[in-house]
Amino acid sequence: MSSAAAANAVPVAEYTLGMILLTGKRVLERARDYRAARSRGNWLRTPRTEGNYRRTVGILSASLIGRRVIELLRPHDLEVLLHDPYVDDADAAALGVERVSLPELFARCDTVSVHTPLLPETRGLVSRELIGAMRPDAVLINTSRGAVVDQDALTEAVRAGRVRAVLDVTDPEVLPADHPLWECGNALITPHLAGSQGNEWRRLADLALAETARWASGAGFLHPVRRERLAFLA
Repeated sequence: MSSAAAANAVPVAEYTLGMILLTGKRVLERARDYRAARSRGNWLRTPRTEGNYRRTVGILSASLIGRRVIELLRPHDLEVLLHDPYVDDADAAALGVERVSLPELFARCDTVSVHTPLLPETRGLVSRELIGAMRPDAVLINTSRGAVVDQDALTEAVRAGRVRAVLDVTDPEVLPADHPLWECGNALITPHLAGSQGNEWRRLADLALAETARWASGAGFLHPVRRERLAFLA
């Protein structure tokens, strides 16, 4: 058995990288304010906290997508932390990241990006306590599954202006029309579009065809689904 998950990881990681960089410079908020002001203003006078130089980014789970995000972050002047209970210090060093505990990840990072699969043990993993420990104005990005995050706690923190959120997934999906997150200027909600869309489906098809050709030739799959990993897949 083979999987095209590696191909689908590419656009999700690209989306994540884009959101990390955009939120670091507060691009969406500043574009909104610029449009509302309809004047030049003194837009170069920005707080020293804005920008992407030496920001600290936390990756929750070294999944296929999490590892791809780490790879895409390498050219940038960012400090990258990782929490994954299945990654040891040697593996973290090979990835070029610092391995930290889950509470430390949320307490130290300017941005936390969630890439853990939804499993019984990860439901609600991003708890009220972890969200409460985030730095003021920190960003939570979720491209995994909405139920991994305590959405009520996140909603409260976003509405209070303590944190910002980029949510490509929610719980439920779609949010009710009257959900308060829709009205929050510091929350960006997208319709589960980080994964393969439009012409990106061709990447999935190309991988499936390549895997079929390898199997037919006797070479074996390049992206096999292994029995011992089934418990960690969602």
